[in-house]
Amino acid sequence: MTRASKLRLGVNIDHVATVRNARGGARPDPVRAALMAIEAGADGITAHLREDRRHIRDEDMRRLKAAISKPLNFEMAATEQMLDIALAVAPHACCLVPEKRTERTTEGGLDVVGGLAYLKPFVAELSRAGIRVSLFIEPEAEALEAAVALGAPVVELHTGAWCHAVEMNEEARAESEFERLRAAARTAASLGLECHAGHGLDFDTARRIAGLPEIVELNIGHFLVGEAIFTGLAESVRLMRKAMDEGRAAAEGA
Repeated sequence: MTRASKLRLGVNIDHVATVRNARGGARPDPVRAALMAIEAGADGITAHLREDRRHIRDEDMRRLKAAISKPLNFEMAATEQMLDIALAVAPHACCLVPEKRTERTTEGGLDVVGGLAYLKPFVAELSRAGIRVSLFIEPEAEALEAAVALGAPVVELHTGAWCHAVEMNEEARAESEFERLRAAARTAASLGLECHAGHGLDFDTARRIAGLPEIVELNIGHFLVGEAIFTGLAESVRLMRKAMDEGRAAAEGA
């Protein structure tokens, strides 16, 4: 069995901004949430600046970069406007994601196979600026091979289909989707890609996927912010860190 390193937790603070924007004004402050999440055990902060600015704002990205001590992962669509903002903010990493104005949340992975020629200059320019590029993709071999062709060092596997099947108690589909993720994580490692995962994860699904040794980071947001309503943000992050550590330790026979 592959000996896994400690699994990193990236906390997405988008939906703190969603609550702020529901009423307008400055509160709750996503930067305060990011600092609290780091204090509670987050290894990094993720924020998605959407074209429609439905949650995170341009100024949030600048403030996050200036305020936090851990890596900032800037989620963005591959557009010229977002590229310019990312280059100005200079985060640790940029994760390229698909984006549609009509969606409530990101629906599926980026089409890296069909969009290879379009995406290549974005990956190249971000990389030249010293920004680590990640691609949010479906757990498919073709997508992983395209990531290599694009020169991206990191992929984030879309866990949404698996998590939805688990939530709906569709056991057969859930197991099939989990096996896709397992196979994709192994393929990513064999291709020399750093493998992350995220979308729709909760305590139970995070605990299970933590058992895949090739995955080195989970990015989790909506669930943690939802749990924070009942337990507080720091406690929800601590409980997630605990679930992830339990899952990794169990897989290693600790």
